[in-house]
Amino acid sequence: MKIHGQAKLRILVLGILTAGIMVVTGALGNAVAAKEMYKMAPPPDPYKKVGSLVPLPDFIPGLGSLYVDPSTLPAGPFLAYDRKGRLVSSVYMIPLKEINDHKEFRNLKVAQEKVDHVDMYFNAGHPGVPEPHYHVILWYISPEIQAGLK
Repeated sequence: MKIHGQAKLRILVLGILTAGIMVVTGALGNAVAAKEMYKMAPPPDPYKKVGSLVPLPDFIPGLGSLYVDPSTLPAGPFLAYDRKGRLVSSVYMIPLKEINDHKEFRNLKVAQEKVDHVDMYFNAGHPGVPEPHYHVILWYISPEIQAGLK
């Protein structure tokens, strides 16, 4: 059976469209899968539980259980989970010295969740980030639910 002219062109266009749809749906599927990987604790490598890296409790009241990719320190993000292992926020810890030096922080990783609200406050230092710094917290939960992180 020979295919001529218009039929060949239709088959070619249909093949290109099919391949394009497969690429787009595959990319969307990968993006959804990547987003889902962080929704529940523990997040995948290279994230580590902060308490396994420095002397901090496994659950910090008001924040949750923190995980971080050590290569992103000190800024993070630190991924915070509630006691049921659900992602509640991303925390960035920005040293005051770097703010005063006008250092830029670009392309910080995000968890790709819908942000409910943002908090920013000073911290004098703690294990893991001992110098004075600011916490910038992208909350994915309401302030009412946040208040219950005890």
